[in-house]
Amino acid sequence: MLVLASHNSGKVREIGTLLSPFEFAVRSAKELGLPEPEETGRTFAENAAIKSEAAARKTGLFALADDSGLVVRALSGAPGVHSARWAGPERDFGRAMARVEEELKTSGAADFSAKFVCALAFTRPGKATEIFEGEVLGTLTFPPRGTNGFGYDPIFVAGGMTQTFGEIEPSRKDAISHRARAFAKLSAFLARIESAV
Repeated sequence: MLVLASHNSGKVREIGTLLSPFEFAVRSAKELGLPEPEETGRTFAENAAIKSEAAARKTGLFALADDSGLVVRALSGAPGVHSARWAGPERDFGRAMARVEEELKTSGAADFSAKFVCALAFTRPGKATEIFEGEVLGTLTFPPRGTNGFGYDPIFVAGGMTQTFGEIEPSRKDAISHRARAFAKLSAFLARIESAV
């Protein structure tokens, strides 16, 4: 069994789909009643490791955690590792997207370039945590468009596309997203583990 160290239902769905080729029975931290550890890291990788290591310690099982967010060039990388916090305790990403728009307007920036970044941390009890990172470049658009996806997806248009991540089908996003790119690296690692067993 593998613990997916997340309480975010959108992430659980997306990561569960990406894990489906492997022989893991996946349970989320929320299903197992695990508390959410405080994310005190300065990077996505540090925060992902905090979550996966906490889940592995509590359960004695393999654990996987994702830390990801939106990095906006004109906002000096914000919201960055604070992407979820911008949504507040209610996880209101409508509010978070409005804040991004307002801060861009206040800054007077003409550059709306941004990227989504994902760090995956895979922890096996008794072994060092492995980190796998991916990113996808794009631009921001307002007002938000689309109801697919989650988080900041309705304002993000990946390079070479015209639709936001909120407008495209989840299967299409799963093929090109920052999380998919990090997962490609994780998948190669898991395949090596399986072949060594």
